[in-house]
Amino acid sequence: MMTRTQGSAPCDMLPPVRGSITRDAPLKDLVWFRAGGPAELLFRPADADDLASFLAAKPADLKVSVIGVGSNLLVRDGGIPGAVVRLSSAFGKVETYKNEDGGLHVRAGAAALDGAVARAAADAGIGGLEFLRGVPGTIGGALKMNAGCYGREIKDIFVEATAIDEKGNKIRLFAADMAFEYRKAKGAHDGLIFIEAVFEGTKDEPAAIRARMEELSANREAAQPIKSKTGGSTFKNPPGHKAWQLVDDAGCRGLKIGGAQVSEKHTNFLINTGDATATDLEALGEEVRKRVQEKSGVTLEWEIKRVGVA
Repeated sequence: MMTRTQGSAPCDMLPPVRGSITRDAPLKDLVWFRAGGPAELLFRPADADDLASFLAAKPADLKVSVIGVGSNLLVRDGGIPGAVVRLSSAFGKVETYKNEDGGLHVRAGAAALDGAVARAAADAGIGGLEFLRGVPGTIGGALKMNAGCYGREIKDIFVEATAIDEKGNKIRLFAADMAFEYRKAKGAHDGLIFIEAVFEGTKDEPAAIRARMEELSANREAAQPIKSKTGGSTFKNPPGHKAWQLVDDAGCRGLKIGGAQVSEKHTNFLINTGDATATDLEALGEEVRKRVQEKSGVTLEWEIKRVGVA
């Protein structure tokens, strides 16, 4: 059981919600690494109004964070203090439409899986979103980190997003507000919880879009250990370098600490071989960074988000 942190609220100080709040909620089964500690409080809001009301009325010193499906997340073994928000299926709706200027748009809830958004776009004959088929996780996380693969990123299709801030205010953000950079959106600070986004594509034949998606999916499965307990790409590609190549050149392919291992298939992936702790995984990542620095002089930057206490 997690010890209540100073400033965290007992249940009788929390505002009423229509969703659910669970104390000492296990998180390891909610993240791809299948490792890590619990959430002090896990809040699953019923809808956007429920989330906004909670944020507006919660104790001022209650820390709030958010997780999606945990595809690029390492929760440390001590768990996450405060309230962890995990959006429900009410935030997972996807719709396609043509705007007044004739643009082909996809509106997706922040809990929608990236792959589901790509498939909905394909069904509607909207091209340009195929790369989302190769991005694990949800739209909310993709917005936070400007997710991408195979030469495309969220910023390339982004129109606008809606988020709720730490005071419960609903706000709209456009590209200039997001300040997209490689694997991050500088404007998407931790106080914002995205609830939906709008993307734009181009008209194309559904069959052609699906064919490209299938090719992308096959390439990803062939190159990455997607059937293992992993957290996606571990390190960002430094300018002028490929992270996997630097890791390989430093002799880290297959390197192990405890139950954690650098993938033999793709060296920019860490794997929980069965009983790895979050401490094992983070220690392995840091050892890889150390060896790469010694070998090449390049400092790798974590792409996986590490949260919680050790």
